[in-house]
Amino acid sequence: EQPLSPVLFYPKVANYSGGFIVCQQAVEALGDEAFKTQPVGTGPFMFDSYTPQEKVSLVANPDYFRGAPKLAGVDMRYIPDIASREAGLLAGELDVINGIPDIAWVDRMAGEASASVDVFGVGEVATVHFNITKEPLDNPDVRKALAYALDRDEFLALFGEPVAENVYSPVPAKFLAGGLTQEEAEAAGLAYDVDRELAKQMLADAGYPEGFDLEVITSEMTGYRRIYENMQAQLAEVGVNLTVNVVDHSTMHSMIREDANPIVVYIAWRPNADVYLTRFFLSDSIVVTGAAPDTNFSHYDQIDDLIKAARAETDPDAQIEIWKEAQTKILSDMVAYPLHFQQQVYARSNGVDYGHDLVSVLALYPGITENTTIGE
Repeated sequence: EQPLSPVLFYPKVANYSGGFIVCQQAVEALGDEAFKTQPVGTGPFMFDSYTPQEKVSLVANPDYFRGAPKLAGVDMRYIPDIASREAGLLAGELDVINGIPDIAWVDRMAGEASASVDVFGVGEVATVHFNITKEPLDNPDVRKALAYALDRDEFLALFGEPVAENVYSPVPAKFLAGGLTQEEAEAAGLAYDVDRELAKQMLADAGYPEGFDLEVITSEMTGYRRIYENMQAQLAEVGVNLTVNVVDHSTMHSMIREDANPIVVYIAWRPNADVYLTRFFLSDSIVVTGAAPDTNFSHYDQIDDLIKAARAETDPDAQIEIWKEAQTKILSDMVAYPLHFQQQVYARSNGVDYGHDLVSVLALYPGITENTTIGE
């Protein structure tokens, strides 16, 4: 393979699944499908049992190379309702719960005498992807009009700082090399600060003086649903009627990969600019019709050469400039409107000590390690 720059090498070793290693012998013996429900890894805990839509149970790995875990095991329960998770934590039935990206929720839970809340990176970026194959979004002036109709700060207020923070390019400059800062986006005239009068004029000039109708599906999860519902209200200000249908999270993921939405809001973390741009903007990654369909919801195909040139570049400074050029093109064509990143939010009983600091956790959850303990 061709040499890699330092920016691309590290994620090859510690990827955004945390560098998880599985047992090759077990995969080959069981096969891919059976392995999914009987996994064999190399971590401090071993798979014990799986009850679909209910629970996964792990037991301590006494032969773990860093030493036997201090916990006898870990049960991971599937509880989609946040109120039920809260109740379980406060009743002492659960030790750790996934919270919601909402500063009001964080403040309320932090006020509970028996609980603590952790807000930590990495921040998953929420981006609005415009499907340029669907009318009237095939017109770049219409897409730009919608961008001017949207207000980043309104979206940010749904979650609050420090739970969320505005971003100005698909790659988050705060976390990764190659992203555009607010100052860089503004200097290039690509911040798309809200201007609804301009948006209305652009829609009229494009042949839509009365606006138009769009219909989308979204997840029931807070991070997604709030964005779509707020977008619905914002676009109504310029005459665009957005119908929002809520489905369960897995159904949303399936449907958007079948090209169901003219506008896709997607919230994701990726380990470097190359992976962000490849998975969301390389032509091979176009949903349904791409050579390797993935998450190019916009059907964009104008920066393939830049993505490949950056990947082949071994000088980090030159590589970063190519990534920035690619995102300048994305924003100029307005195929994607970056909103903000949402940090990870978890609550735990006061007795839980993870045994490590939560700073930027690539696996997107607080890892339970051999050093994790539960006290009184």
